[in-house]
Amino acid sequence: MIFGGAMAIFEGISAVVKDPLFIATRHYVFEFSLAGWGWVHLIVGIVLVLAGCAVLSGALWARYFGVFVGGLGAVANFLWIPYYPLWATILVAVNLFIIWALCHGMHQEAAG
Repeated sequence: MIFGGAMAIFEGISAVVKDPLFIATRHYVFEFSLAGWGWVHLIVGIVLVLAGCAVLSGALWARYFGVFVGGLGAVANFLWIPYYPLWATILVAVNLFIIWALCHGMHQEAAG
């Protein structure tokens, strides 16, 4: 979770400074400016890192919060696909893995 958050932070920083490697997309339903998307990813990344640190404490509320924030990260990266397809697809997969791992851990604790 901390890794996914760090990658989202890097994604956000590179979008805020308008790195030339991003694709300029037109006629996209969720058309924000590149800097706007950068701020979204930067904030979601920071919250993901904080949630990952809270999950390490072992608190149950942190797992629920981690699932929620992981879902936000997956949706944000899904909407980010037109700007950087490979990076966004990888981070969608990382966020879905985070959600699976947190939910699977809760299932193991409930069964044991």
